[in-house]
Amino acid sequence: MLGILDSAVVWLNGKGITAQWGTEPFSARPKTVELVTEVATGGRTWIAEVGGVPAGTLTLTPHPGSYVPPADEPERYVRFLATDGRFHGLGVGAALLARAVEETRRAGVSLLRVDCFAGSGGRLVAYYERRGFTRTDPFTVGDWPGQLLEMRV
Repeated sequence: MLGILDSAVVWLNGKGITAQWGTEPFSARPKTVELVTEVATGGRTWIAEVGGVPAGTLTLTPHPGSYVPPADEPERYVRFLATDGRFHGLGVGAALLARAVEETRRAGVSLLRVDCFAGSGGRLVAYYERRGFTRTDPFTVGDWPGQLLEMRV
């Protein structure tokens, strides 16, 4: 999971996007490693493969991170969705999101939420909208602009 997240940072930085996840690999930040471990053990993590090689990751949890208020109903929350830079454009993220939708339905939960980086012209927000999510609330964490989105499943 950390290897995929590290690759995503390199890919983003190569596109000139440094404000989303910074410039330092996830694995080099002890507090971030702790957070990733906590989220992965508190939820359900999937690793997508392409040709037997880990290509993407997503963790589905029953609640958001501490910076977003929980919903007033049962929910599932997408955390740490990332694609290894070598596999961008192959639909890895879309496949993982489809799995999250399926698992949310299977759990008998009708609300799936995700938050994302809202900078860089809103490209990531538009990505989630193309996959059926609807914008709800914008938020900020320090100087990091975020967008909360939801989907009824």
